[in-house]
Amino acid sequence: MAQQHDLFDDIIDISKGLGALKKPLGGISDSLMGIESEENHWNPADYKEKPRGNSNRCLACIHEGSSCNACKVACPVNAVDIDDGGIDILDICRKCGLCAAACPTEAMNSPKIKPKQLYDKIAGAAASHTTAYVTCTRALRRRPRENEIVLACIGDVTPEVWFAVLADYSNVSVYLPLGICDHCKTTTGEEMLGEAIATAEEWASTGLGLEVEARDLKCVKRREYERKEFMDNMMRTTGLTVSKLNPAAAAVASVTQKLKAHSDRITQLERTLNNACGSTDFKRRRVLTQNRQLLLSALQDHPELADNIEASIPQCDFDKCTMCGACVDLCPTNATDLVGSGKFTIEPEYCVGCGLCVEACENHVLKMVTCPGSELVVPDPEAEEKAAKAAKAREEAAKMKADAKKKLTKVLDQVEKLAD
Repeated sequence: MAQQHDLFDDIIDISKGLGALKKPLGGISDSLMGIESEENHWNPADYKEKPRGNSNRCLACIHEGSSCNACKVACPVNAVDIDDGGIDILDICRKCGLCAAACPTEAMNSPKIKPKQLYDKIAGAAASHTTAYVTCTRALRRRPRENEIVLACIGDVTPEVWFAVLADYSNVSVYLPLGICDHCKTTTGEEMLGEAIATAEEWASTGLGLEVEARDLKCVKRREYERKEFMDNMMRTTGLTVSKLNPAAAAVASVTQKLKAHSDRITQLERTLNNACGSTDFKRRRVLTQNRQLLLSALQDHPELADNIEASIPQCDFDKCTMCGACVDLCPTNATDLVGSGKFTIEPEYCVGCGLCVEACENHVLKMVTCPGSELVVPDPEAEEKAAKAAKAREEAAKMKADAKKKLTKVLDQVEKLAD
């Protein structure tokens, strides 16, 4: 159904036309005079950042016998050096960020590509525009528009981030011209982005858009977002409550509100998990990585997608377990525990499937197995409470309707008797 066009839409269209008339030649005059405007300044280095390592989370730092080398495999120039329990990023680092995306425990940290920040950027563009594009500096080669998310490499987006985005938005695409990765010095990026996207598409049961031509990139704001911007601007400049002039507009949620709602859901999810199993019997606080937060939040909102996901968790042979506690001591997220008389337990929500506990077990009583995604669906107490209240309200309404019908039937019977 087409959206109704009203006075506000007319004013918005007129203001957009007037904006173009303010500088009809755009940046042509500046280009002819050799002046580079600030808005056209393009520096790929602005989108790159040298990662930092957290040895407390690094599997190879925690346990010398760990076989984890995900960051080294991901690095295209061998700039990651792990020795004597510490992480050193060499000066030859290309600042591509792939090591941070590859690390299962998020020990490699790059603030510009933190999972939650990436989700907010992509979701913000998707909520405000008809299409949001994720691309890299080599593909774009210009200052990005509002709906274009530029990264050092698209491989920086983890499967969990893609999954959370695909579960909430269907208008996100990747922009990669054909052959753009063939001559890129970040040689490991193409394989990583391909695997991440393929995994997320399988989890979400939907495909991610792909654009290969620059001319096909569009920057069109959603009409409801333009209306919201216009109304907010009127409120700031005139003090008028625009929503009172147009009640229908009051229901339009801003991008900020949507992102805040998502953040609130993650906070509530963490609170629920903390209340249920937030610490071990050894009083160690469990760690929920950002990628895990996004995955669990998406599954909580879309539990029907849980069947597409399998988690990898450790399983114990209790007959051979000596209860030495090495698996618990070394777990980077404190997902494992020894409870009661020393029985090994695991909280799947916190486990990232790194397998360090299996490697650390000298008696080889642990092995990695798959568990269904349904075990990762965290109950939402608020949603369940609302559903219960709604069910009770429907039940009461049905009862009142039945009582009213019974009374009406009785009155009609009496009328018929009087008529006879």
